[in-house]
Amino acid sequence: MSYDPELLAATGFVEPSVLAEFPRLTLRWLTVDGPVGSVSRGVRRRLRELSNRYRGATVVAMRTQPIPHAYRAFFRQVGLDPDATRIPNEEAAVARLMQGGFRSQSLLADALLIALVETGVPVWALDGELVDAGGLGIRTSESGEHFGSSGRTLPAGQLVVSDPRQIHALLFGAIVPGHEAGPRSRRLALFAVGVEGVPDIHVEEALWSCAEVLAPR
Repeated sequence: MSYDPELLAATGFVEPSVLAEFPRLTLRWLTVDGPVGSVSRGVRRRLRELSNRYRGATVVAMRTQPIPHAYRAFFRQVGLDPDATRIPNEEAAVARLMQGGFRSQSLLADALLIALVETGVPVWALDGELVDAGGLGIRTSESGEHFGSSGRTLPAGQLVVSDPRQIHALLFGAIVPGHEAGPRSRRLALFAVGVEGVPDIHVEEALWSCAEVLAPR
């Protein structure tokens, strides 16, 4: 099975007030069939090859590259210190140095990691059965709105990933407990977020890369 992002990736909504502040903020998403299979030798080999590209000097120089620089700049715009709260690809790179390589965990985790390392664009996976047909997008939380059924109340104005019915995740943050895709999910909703300085083609490529790894062989 092959995936064509031009055909399958949908453009998510962005709340007008959010778009006014961040004109280049985008969300792209697509769904793939589950459940997820087991990790193949090819995926493990791919992780080893990617590990060989990430050595100490590469990681140090990463933040000067266009895509990491763009995400670091966005983090600062929304009040996050990227030196304290690392952007996703820097987090993965540091983990690679600490662990001595990219470790295989599960096919889903490996697919998300491969997409991130190859493109610099992070991808998240939700249980597709919980995502409304109206699609995913980015908005701000309302006063008193809850983070799923956890009982946690969000402050008004926090950036979240949502569908027309409910919140699924904090933007560049945690997924609502129970909304994550798992090995038994019948459908998976993959989404990637682009910011100013990240070409749309890279966002689409990240989704395609993740879906391609997950495709049954």
